Amino acid sequence: MNNNNSNLNKYMQRDAAVLLYRNAIAGILITLIASSFLVFAFTYPEVDPFKKAWWIGMTALLTIRFLDVMWWKHKVEKTEFNGEKSIMYFVVGANVTAVMWSVYLVYTTTQAHSIELTTTIITISAMAGGSATVLAAHKFTAMFYPFILLAPGSIGLLVSDNYPLQLLGVLGLAFSIVMLIISRQSADFTRHTLFLKNENSVLIHSMEEKVEQRTRKIYELSNLDPLTKLYNRTAFLKQLKLVTAASQKPFALLFIDLDGFKKINDSIGHKAGDKILSKTADRLKDFALDKQLLCRWGGDEFLIALEDTDETSAVAQSTALIEVISKNHTVENSILSVGATIGIALYPQHATSEDRLIQLADMAMYYQKKLMRSTVGVFSEQMEKLYSYELRLKNSLTTAIEKNQLRLVFQPILGSGDIKISAFEALLRWQLDDDNIPPDEFIPIAEQYGLIHEIGAWVLQQACEQAVLWDVQQKVAVCVNVSVIQLQDEHFIDIVSDTLSSSQLPAELLHIEITESVFASDPTVISNQIKNLQVMGVKVSIDDFGTGYSSLSVMQDLAVNTVKIDRSFINKINNQGNGDAIISAVMHIASSLNFLVVAEGVENEMQADELIKLGVDYLQGFYYSKPIEVEDIASYLAQKYDN
Repeated sequence: MNNNNSNLNKYMQRDAAVLLYRNAIAGILITLIASSFLVFAFTYPEVDPFKKAWWIGMTALLTIRFLDVMWWKHKVEKTEFNGEKSIMYFVVGANVTAVMWSVYLVYTTTQAHSIELTTTIITISAMAGGSATVLAAHKFTAMFYPFILLAPGSIGLLVSDNYPLQLLGVLGLAFSIVMLIISRQSADFTRHTLFLKNENSVLIHSMEEKVEQRTRKIYELSNLDPLTKLYNRTAFLKQLKLVTAASQKPFALLFIDLDGFKKINDSIGHKAGDKILSKTADRLKDFALDKQLLCRWGGDEFLIALEDTDETSAVAQSTALIEVISKNHTVENSILSVGATIGIALYPQHATSEDRLIQLADMAMYYQKKLMRSTVGVFSEQMEKLYSYELRLKNSLTTAIEKNQLRLVFQPILGSGDIKISAFEALLRWQLDDDNIPPDEFIPIAEQYGLIHEIGAWVLQQACEQAVLWDVQQKVAVCVNVSVIQLQDEHFIDIVSDTLSSSQLPAELLHIEITESVFASDPTVISNQIKNLQVMGVKVSIDDFGTGYSSLSVMQDLAVNTVKIDRSFINKINNQGNGDAIISAVMHIASSLNFLVVAEGVENEMQADELIKLGVDYLQGFYYSKPIEVEDIASYLAQKYDN
């Protein structure tokens, strides 16, 4: 151990010498320039004899120091030099320089005029400030240099009879004390940095008989995630690469993503979130047999490799792991819990490289999370096909507007009393090459990758511009579906306002349709947005009513204008016996709350007649019309109103 400390000290002294000497030339030149300026600028052409003698002495000292620096750089630096000896040469010269500056300042305080004195103090203070960094490699010198530069002269000013000079002395003494503290901290930090820099080298050279073991230890120390103390990405990838290169047996890679973690982070705070991650990591450590094959991949994602494991065993262990992760945590007097969705990729069945295994396990987790959270999914070729398809849609969707691939079609909504057109619902269509991509495929992708804002704004603008062109005696509204992500956007109200202004569509002819599931995210924000829309005059409808989040409470708490009964209930009219009852209940509640009711998905005459009997206000569905292309709307309207 003593030998280790000796070697460490030797390496640190060498590094300290390097730091001191590499900055020395600049310091010497600055000192020479400053000393020459102060001596000759205020007394030329008749130089004060003391200052002249002082300058000659300072110049000689700086010359000696310069020669020492040049000797060190050309003859010593690239050798196995004695750091302690080199530091001694340097600090002697630096400290003598500081003493000479101190003598000059003390002399100046008793002889010089205010301008010269002020200039001298400013110059020397600047040099003191710079020394805290330049001399940080030697603690005593770093502290001695700025203090001895300023303190004696400042004390001399304090004992003078001139009040302004006394104030200057107070400032100088205070600055010297501050510099003393800063220099000490800077020196401690530099020493600590040198300590860390040389510690690993000392360990390696001092334990040759345990090179492999010690190297692994050092590797771990430099590759741990600071929060969870698990391996980070870099370390884990290296370990997994070793396994894939040497393994003769199958193993499973588990990609773990926590469920509900974001909600804890957002609602309780990142401190609580960090504790959840740390506690989850501890549970994973207890679960994993080999800690080297466990890592925090990033955020709330973790990876575990289970060696000598087939699919059946991997699924069983993953299911057990989900139970372990899902147990309650006590954090800040609160009982919190998170779940976990796990994706599995198998070696060598699915892939033989570490990068590919991680990609496939991530893919399996992603699709399993979409299918059912807090469960286990194993990679399959079908997943990869879906992923490639989704990636194609995502990449193509970014340029769909630019390439004119998107278009709107409009399906009429008719009054149940006169079967006259009351509104058109704008429906988005996307033709990619020769494929018509269904909205339920590309809208979730647009939401996931942040494309929904641009697409949603485009739909809103196009729908409003088309609605203005509809030439009918009775005004026909346009209904536009809005994603929860759009509605949560703080700029959404401005977007709607700007669209109405540019299109010249009256606000009362714009109906915004939202699904009731939006209220599961942030009811306060959504409610405020709805109120802002209604203040503008825009109508708000709840689409697919009855299939989402807390239906009755939504109707009670929000002053929306219309609810649209989901087609799944319409299909059960006179079929399974409960369709009529549900629709009647909705109609009764809507009547009490002054909502209008639209029945969507009306496909036959029987359904239409029954809905009219039940008192539904508006009807929509293929029985009346399929979605109409833009160019056909004019003829459709003419035909309807001519009849």
